[in-house]
Amino acid sequence: MKKIRSGRLAIVLSLLIFGGVCAGFFATQETRDFRIAKNLDIFYSLFRELNTFYVDEINPDKVIKTSIDNMLKSLDPYTVYYPESEADDFTFMTTGKYGGIGSLIRGGGDYVTISEVYKGFPADLAGIKPGDLLKKVDGVSLKGVSNDKVSDKLKGNPGTDISVTIERNGKELDYKMKREKIVIPPVPYYGMIDSNTGYIRFTSFTQGCSQDVKNALVALKADNPKQIILDLRGNPGGLLTESVEIVNLFVGSDNEVVSTKGKVKQSNEVFKTTRAALDDKIPVAILINSGTASAAEIVAGAIQDLDRGVIVGQRSYGKGLVQVTRPLSYNTQLKVTTAKYYIPSGRCIQALDFSHPNADGSVGIIPDSLISEFRTRNGRIVRDGGGITPDVVILPETLSQVSSELFIRNLIFDFATQYYWAHPDIKSPSQFIFTDQDYTDFRNFLLGRKFDYKTGTEQSLNELINNAKKEKYYDLHKDLFNEIEKDITHSLDQDLSIFKPEIKELLEEEIVGRYFYDEGAIAWTIKNDDQVNKAIEVLNNKDKYSSILSGKTGSQLITQKDTPAASQKKIQNKGVFSAPV
Repeated sequence: MKKIRSGRLAIVLSLLIFGGVCAGFFATQETRDFRIAKNLDIFYSLFRELNTFYVDEINPDKVIKTSIDNMLKSLDPYTVYYPESEADDFTFMTTGKYGGIGSLIRGGGDYVTISEVYKGFPADLAGIKPGDLLKKVDGVSLKGVSNDKVSDKLKGNPGTDISVTIERNGKELDYKMKREKIVIPPVPYYGMIDSNTGYIRFTSFTQGCSQDVKNALVALKADNPKQIILDLRGNPGGLLTESVEIVNLFVGSDNEVVSTKGKVKQSNEVFKTTRAALDDKIPVAILINSGTASAAEIVAGAIQDLDRGVIVGQRSYGKGLVQVTRPLSYNTQLKVTTAKYYIPSGRCIQALDFSHPNADGSVGIIPDSLISEFRTRNGRIVRDGGGITPDVVILPETLSQVSSELFIRNLIFDFATQYYWAHPDIKSPSQFIFTDQDYTDFRNFLLGRKFDYKTGTEQSLNELINNAKKEKYYDLHKDLFNEIEKDITHSLDQDLSIFKPEIKELLEEEIVGRYFYDEGAIAWTIKNDDQVNKAIEVLNNKDKYSSILSGKTGSQLITQKDTPAASQKKIQNKGVFSAPV
């Protein structure tokens, strides 16, 4: 019989069993504590029997981790267990820091690919570029190794040596470097869009991020901007306390930003601004979308509730739950939902009701019957139960099928790699022009890759034809099916012509990023960013801006094309996975 070797674990389990027996002996009815002890006893007994009698060897770490993960999934997606092996991932999530070479990797073939290089870190300084295939780490082949395992091999303590072998244009190159503490900047770009408008892109709420936003705002104020745009699109949130500090940049002291309410008393807190604002007068526009969540929603919601600025974009994600981390035994940790947060008007923006799951375990949005109205400082009506609704709503237009396919299959990425090595002498964004000949080269590149795809309409017709054949209707209407198929079959040349503007924007963004990193790509794309332009329009019209904040003008609905950058985020969230290393 196999034995569980941990003495400490055996003692704990024995106490639980003993506690369960005692509870059963003394209790006249099943109290909550007794039910907990009873079920823990059942779980221990079950695992003991599996360990003894199951036909194959059981990996206890894997089995227990699976059971924990599925238990927590039944609560909400934000309550998560982190074993000791994932300590680095947890640290990166909360601090934005890790030890490594400073790049992103992406799987998809026999070897992982460098998908991005962070400016000024070891990979960049060594000369590694996006598009390079990672062949070896410290002489060990990476063929067939997963993203996660390659990431583990590349990460390590700052100051330790590492050698990597990459393949570029058919040649293998060796690089030696030292790992460093990698800090992903929460403000990858800020600058003046025009003579009046300062812009700050803010991407994550990690420790100290409010200082980065403050530094950006101070630097912009040296150019005497008349208005500020804070871009929170795609910002998944993070540390609640940092959101209070960021609101405090625009709102004076002693203003409530957020409060939390939970089951235990220590979860109930009120967070207020504590110091004078850096600038409480300058007009502000906050950009949000469906990827704006958690602490980012606190900032947008507080600015809206305090009538301090105008919110532009799409409705935010709707995460109004607070998590704290609790240390567990053996260097493991639990991130657990302990409370809901409420922004200044008193509303909670949580969109999904995890406390009342459906019979199949799924959860739905907060029903309209339970949504309540609240009022901002100036008396404007706002609502709970579904994220932050912008003052100026811009309905996005998603990418075309051909653009999505080109992006998902990394053909945009691969062509940018080819373009970079064919044009090594671009020194500034002003020198970059993506010509019609370049677009023709891209078309030929796709032909060389034998690129093809099926539209959703074609896939639906194929399904209809298959069903017709099963039901023996196809032969009766064969000519009709053939005629429809002929009419709806797409033409690649036609699609590349019709959707040239959006494909060209995707190509330009990817290519500019190769030369000028993330900050260059952001600076390039905001020039033609519809949400940014709409924010500038509102800020420039002082009467309109004041009218929105005073409640004299209701929410405005504007249908516009979504920006390529936002559309890329949507695609990336569907499975194009990159890991930091």
